[in-house]
Parts: sequence; C-alpha cells; structure tokens
Amino acid sequence: MNMCKVVIIIWKPDRSSSQTLYHQIADEIERRISYGEFPPGSLLPSERKLAEQLGVNRSTVILAYEELRALGIIESRTGSGTRVSKNKWEATPKHTPNWHRYVEGGQFLPNLSYLRRIREALQKDSSLIDFASGELSSQLSPGTEISTLMKENPFTEYLGYDNPQGFTPLREELVSYLSRYRNVQTTDSSILITSGSQQSLYLITQCLLAPGDAVAIEDPSYCYSLPMFQSAGLRLFRLPVSNNGIDPEDIRALYKKHRIKMIFINPTFQNPTGVCLDPTRRTQLLDVASELGLPIVEDDPFSLTSYDGKPPLPLKSLDQLGSVVYIGSFSKIAASGLRVGWMVAPHSVVERLADARQQMDFGLSVVPQKIAAQFLHSDNFLPHLERLRMHLQYRRDLLVEALQKELPNELSFTVPQGGLHLWCKINPDVNDNQLFEEALRRGVVFVPGSVYGSDSGYIRFTFARPKEEEITLGVTKFAAALKAILT
Repeated sequence: MNMCKVVIIIWKPDRSSSQTLYHQIADEIERRISYGEFPPGSLLPSERKLAEQLGVNRSTVILAYEELRALGIIESRTGSGTRVSKNKWEATPKHTPNWHRYVEGGQFLPNLSYLRRIREALQKDSSLIDFASGELSSQLSPGTEISTLMKENPFTEYLGYDNPQGFTPLREELVSYLSRYRNVQTTDSSILITSGSQQSLYLITQCLLAPGDAVAIEDPSYCYSLPMFQSAGLRLFRLPVSNNGIDPEDIRALYKKHRIKMIFINPTFQNPTGVCLDPTRRTQLLDVASELGLPIVEDDPFSLTSYDGKPPLPLKSLDQLGSVVYIGSFSKIAASGLRVGWMVAPHSVVERLADARQQMDFGLSVVPQKIAAQFLHSDNFLPHLERLRMHLQYRRDLLVEALQKELPNELSFTVPQGGLHLWCKINPDVNDNQLFEEALRRGVVFVPGSVYGSDSGYIRFTFARPKEEEITLGVTKFAAALKAILT
C-alpha cells in the first residue's frame, strides 16, 4: 500500500491580481514541482481539501488541476487521488510549453473582463436578450439588397493583393459619399480603407503616438473599453461629457498640465451617452486644437442614423487646417460583417498607416470592398438609410416606453435623437457585478457603465441588436433583476 504523505501547500493566491485564481494556483503547484519540492509520485491534496486551505471555491481548484493534467504535470486515478506525474518528471524531463503564461503575457492586453463575460455568455446561450452588442440586427441590415448586388455584379477581378490604401473604386465612391452626406471634401488619395473604426484607432495609436504620450478622451467613452490604448503605453486623461458634449476649455487645462498630444472624440450621438457636441463647442474645439497644434481624431459611426435625417456637421467639414483625422465605418449603418471602414487624413498620414497595415495583413479583401462600393453607388442606399432611421427610432421608443413603465423611479436617462444606444443612470445604489449576474441569470445582458470609464451605477442598453419583439420582454427581465437585488 502506498503510504506517500499528502504534500502541504502553505500559500495564498493574490485576489488583487489580474491573473485568474485558478491560473495562480496551477502556476504555484507547477513551480514547486519544478523546484523539486513535490517529487514525482507525490500525493496532492484533494480538491475539497486544497480549496479549504487556500480559501477558494472547489470549482477553482478543479480548474487548476485540469490545467495541470492537460499539461501532463499531474495525474488522477480513482481511488489513488491526484499525484505528481512520474512520466513527466523523469530524469530528463520533457516540458510542454506553459501556454497560459504566454497568453497572460505580451504587451497587447486582453479585452475587459465584462466584455469577455458578455461574449462567452452569448456564445453559450443564444436565447439571451442582447442589449449589449453594439451592432445592427439582421432585421436592420440590408442583406437582401447586398445579396441582389452580388448576383447582378459577379466578381471577376483579379484576386491578388490590392492597393495598400484600399480598393480604388471604393475610395472614389467614398469621395462622393462624404461630400453628399457629411459635407467632407477630400480626394481618394487621402482615404485609407480599414476593417473598421477599431483598426483605424489601432493604427493611429501604434504609428502616430509613442509609449508615455498623453491623450485626451471623452468620459464616459467607448475608448475606455479598448485596451489598445493601454497596450500602446498611452496615458489617458478625461474630458467629461455633459448634455452639450465636452467643454473645449478642458483641453486647454489638460494640455497645460499633461502636454497631451492628441484628442479622441465621438461628437455625434456619442457612444455610450448618445449626446451631440453643441455646434458652438465644435467651433471652439477646432479653435483650441489649432491654437495648441493638437490633432483631433473624430470617430463618426452614428451620424447617419439621425432620426430626423439632419445630423450635425462633423468637425472635419469645418476643418480648414487639416487638424482632423476623420474615421467612419459601415458597421453601424449597414453591416458589421462587411468589415469595411475608412479614414480621411493628410496624405502623409495615410501613406504611413497604409505601410503599417500592409505589414499586418497586406490589405483587406477586395471582395467586401467592392460590395461596399456598389452599395454606396446603388439606388438602394438612401432608401436603406431612411428605413434604418425609422426602425431605430421605433426601437428606441419601445425601449423608453418599457423602462418608463417598469422602472419609473429607478432609472434616469436622456432620450437620444440618433445612434443605437440608451445611456441610463441607476438612481438607487447598486453593485454593478451583482446586477449584471442577476440579469444574466434571468436571460438578459447589457453593458455596465464602468466599461466606459463611468462610476458604478450606469448602464448602456443597445436597442439595435435585439429583435423588436424582445425589447419589452428584455426590459421586464432587467427590471426583475434590479428589483431583486434592491430588496
């Protein structure tokens, strides 16, 4: 009978670490085995016993042991417990790479935990009512129109590497589109096609800024949900957003104190608040930026969703000095799956970023670029926009009506006049994580406001993603979750 003594692990995981508890436990056991503290054949504590020793849930230890078993470091047999593998740690041990250490390393940070949790939940349960995903539902996308265009215009071009700036016919079509719909005057040589707004931001942060540079972003802001800024080593400073947008004078103060080098702003139906920067403040912002010699990155994904069809003019249309880099995308007005966006910038900037992007992927696929060009040029584009605005407004009204009925005193919000989102303040004090998990348990998912840099007690509902018939039911489920944690 094997009388091997159970090893003792005197150690506690660090609950303030960004590394998961089970990874910490697996790493600690592997480290001690590699140091010879736990020789081959050593009997490890049972899952329940180790959980008690470390003050964690048994499920956490189960995950740690599974990780070590997958690496061949430990082995478990019914009736014999869990032991250090004899085959793994022979005289000349052979090591499997500890991949999760690599995954946890590197300079490019993973998505925020809430966003990963949302993605995992939606993948596991398709019945969840999705107020979280910031994209159009299939009901709002021009699927039929695009399918017809593809049948009527079969792709016959050479499928090789294309111009690093993007498919020339699409850039030429965007010149007309930007002039007609956004009053932005440009040429195709000053346009870079990207896979969407996030790739545009990534190229800017990686190629035009350096680690340690200070930049100004709105608060709250979608930028806070993108770890790419921190991955690039940038220092982020806040521009508070009111009902009229940011105060341009705040930029002057940040420049004086921190020498900010760039301003990132989403001035029209801002994500997540839905507010528009006041016209007077737009002019003031350009004046302050030109006075300080600061470039502005204007992200404008939502302007054409303006429910009255009359969105404010973008900063780029007022830019006389070439201070504004203008970013747009098809994701919020057509289909996110096309993965087509664009950037309007000085030609020298476009060349620099096109060169960098070519190093990444040799450019985008020509096929979706051609589809986007055809759709912009077609007679279907304007009717699609009109239908989109009508349906988004209807969905917004459904959401607002349901919230006012179910939670008349618990939530405060300003009704947006465009965009895909409703930004809400929860009036009673709540625990964000507790509310999120309770809502998830009841079948509805949303984005907590802290993802966008806000304090606890804010949430963002996206009304473009769920089906129309799900919106009222989703609010009922959310209301039940909120009331449950308040009682």
